[in-house]
Amino acid sequence: MAGPSREEALVQDVVRCYSEAKSKRGIWEKHWEDIAQLVLPYYETSFYTQGNTVPGQERGYQMYDSTANTALFRFAAAMESMLTPRNGKWHRIRVTDPNLMKLRNVQLWCDQVNDALFYHRYSPMANYQSQQHDGYVGIGAFGTSCLYIDELMDQEGRKGLRYRNINLGEVYFQENHQGIVDTVLRRFPMTLRQLAQRKLGTADAWIDRLPDKYTAKLSTHPEEVVWVIHRVTPRASFNPIRIDAKGMPFESVYVIEDTQTFLEEGGYRQLPYAVSRYITAPGEIYGRSPAMNVLPSIKVLNEEKKTMLEQGHRAVAPVLLAHDDGIMDGLSLKPGATNYGAVNSDGRPLVHTLPIGNVQIGKEMMDDERAGINDAFLVSLFQIMVESPQMTATEVLERSREKGALLSPTMGRFQSESLGPMIEREYSILLRLGLLPPIPPELLEAKARFHVEYDAPLNRAMRAEEASGIQRSVQFAAEIAGQTQDPSAMDWFNWDEIIPDMVDINGAPYRYINDPAAVAAKRKQRQQEQATAQVTQALPGMAAMAKAAAPSGAQTPGG
Repeated sequence: MAGPSREEALVQDVVRCYSEAKSKRGIWEKHWEDIAQLVLPYYETSFYTQGNTVPGQERGYQMYDSTANTALFRFAAAMESMLTPRNGKWHRIRVTDPNLMKLRNVQLWCDQVNDALFYHRYSPMANYQSQQHDGYVGIGAFGTSCLYIDELMDQEGRKGLRYRNINLGEVYFQENHQGIVDTVLRRFPMTLRQLAQRKLGTADAWIDRLPDKYTAKLSTHPEEVVWVIHRVTPRASFNPIRIDAKGMPFESVYVIEDTQTFLEEGGYRQLPYAVSRYITAPGEIYGRSPAMNVLPSIKVLNEEKKTMLEQGHRAVAPVLLAHDDGIMDGLSLKPGATNYGAVNSDGRPLVHTLPIGNVQIGKEMMDDERAGINDAFLVSLFQIMVESPQMTATEVLERSREKGALLSPTMGRFQSESLGPMIEREYSILLRLGLLPPIPPELLEAKARFHVEYDAPLNRAMRAEEASGIQRSVQFAAEIAGQTQDPSAMDWFNWDEIIPDMVDINGAPYRYINDPAAVAAKRKQRQQEQATAQVTQALPGMAAMAKAAAPSGAQTPGG
């Protein structure tokens, strides 16, 4: 009896792998749902695998206080401004071999590649900015984000990149032996019309592999939803010299869940999903977030806000206490109403209000919880730079250094787990599409590899210590030289090393800087000009000396 075909075996393996990942993730879904209800209401019910989210449904009934929600979006904005600011270039491409990096054509190639990455990443069709922002929101709320990076599939034939932040409810992860996420399963809905639009290569399409029950509905119910499972995992064995999917390190398989229908087998040269975790606990794959760290405070604050709303309602419309004397049986609270019997003959009120408690203590208790929540979302930390707007350049460097030291453990992980793999994936796609400049022959001959140097405000803040140190030293030496009128104190500084390093710390591209040969040529020209100027200035004196030295009555030749 013949065994299952390769496609059938792949389908069985994908379904088995998804079932295992789903069972392990169940406890996380309840945790994420609790956070969504109090921090990010429009994510409610989006984590459950049955897909019971109703688009446009009103949510947020259980959230009475918006402190955590406000702090979350401030956290996301701060992450973006410190890691991937849209108004600046936040990384540079460098060759790992320092000797190759001294070559001018290699330096310029690195700048050109870097420019191309930013150009295609921030093009309107790529949709990077909004998707990355959603990822920062997910990191702050749920501790895990997943960004999908792929080639732009444009009907007009335009080439480039395309990004999509994947909802945490759709993805399941598995780690390798080094604790790196290397397997991603995504369960997501597609309409029959969308399935029909998906092409395989140049001729085949998914529609050709759909079961009959779906093809029959394509014309009558094109918007009917079908659940698809996509698994990307390291290929057991691959031949790198092959140009098809079997030569790619990662295997990609698409399967229809309910009918277990095989749709497509492909491959990737890099993992197309860039996964990042805020922090991981021992034995856990999914990350834990700032919201999880202060979830008790968020719940307490929410209950305190409910109590304060009740107390505020009683303060504005108080509960009345009246003596039961059989006379005052109906008390009107309408403006201008007259209530007979509410006072006695001496004018003493017979109706009193119910005490509402100490509202001020309630506000102080809420402020304590809010302070802890803002600290967890780093809101207080990001206010360091705006506390004192009148600062000197040295004070700004010191504040930047302090902020960099405090933020590096938090945001450094995002760079290593998410941004690094994302940039490698971008480079591979653009190189295959022919959208990068030709590689210099020196790099091809040396089989050199490149690496990414992050140049975001966070990294500049972390390197601010270097700039601050040299500035303090130069300033100290300049003060000594000024007080002693002896410039020899400045001779200790190697300006040929300091200036390039300061330019590098400040993130200037190589094309803005002259290479050593051009600097040497300028210095030689300056020396020649100075020598010529000195000779020109000395000529009148030399002529006078020659005339004075001539014998009395001597005549010049021809005279």
